[in-house]
Amino acid sequence: MRYSKEHKQETHARIVRKASVRLREKGAHGIGVADLMKEAGLTHGGFYAHFDSREALVIEAFNYAMDRSMEHWRKTIEETPPDKRLAIIVDSYLTTLHRDDPGRGCAVPTLGPEIAREGPKTRKAFATKLEQMIEMIADQIPDVPRKAARRQAASALATMMGTLVLSRIAGNGEFSEEILSAGREAVLGRPAAGKTVAKKPRAKPH
Repeated sequence: MRYSKEHKQETHARIVRKASVRLREKGAHGIGVADLMKEAGLTHGGFYAHFDSREALVIEAFNYAMDRSMEHWRKTIEETPPDKRLAIIVDSYLTTLHRDDPGRGCAVPTLGPEIAREGPKTRKAFATKLEQMIEMIADQIPDVPRKAARRQAASALATMMGTLVLSRIAGNGEFSEEILSAGREAVLGRPAAGKTVAKKPRAKPH
C-alpha cells in the first residue's frame, strides 16, 4: 500500500514524539528500535523507511525534546518583566513535578551522560541545542555584557541540570527537596517563590 507524503510525515513525527519520551524515560540505550516502533504503533520493518539509522532517530528525538523545552520557557516568560524571567525559568525547572516526570522533562539531565559517549555527529547535535539553551537563558539576563551573560547562563544551566539529576537520585523525600532548594538558591540567591509540589498529574516539558 502506498501512502501519501503527508501520511509519511505524520507517521515520522509520531515516531519522533514517542521516541523522545521513551528515550528520556529509559535512556539512549535502554530501549531498542523494535520497542520504539511498537510504541508508535508500527512494525520494526518500517523503521528504515523513516530513518537511516538508530542514531538518526536519537538525534531527531533529542532535538524535538530540546525544542519543546525552549518553547515551554518562551511561553512561561512571555508576559514576565525582563528582570524576573531568569527566576521564572529556574523556579519552573527545579520542581518536584519536573523531577518526577523525566519522560516529559528536559532531555539533558536524562540523556547527557550517554550522549557524551556517542559519536561525533550525535555529540555535535547535542552541543548545538545546548548552546541554543544557553543563548536563550543569556537573553533573560538584562543589563549585563553578552559574554558575561553567556557565562552566567552556562553556570545557571549546569547548576539546574546537576541539581535535577541529584534530586532524582535522592528520590522524592525531604533530602530530594533539600537538593532542589539548594539548586535554586545557588542560581538565584533564594529558595523558590512558592511551593514546588505539583498541582497537575503530568508535567509540561522543560
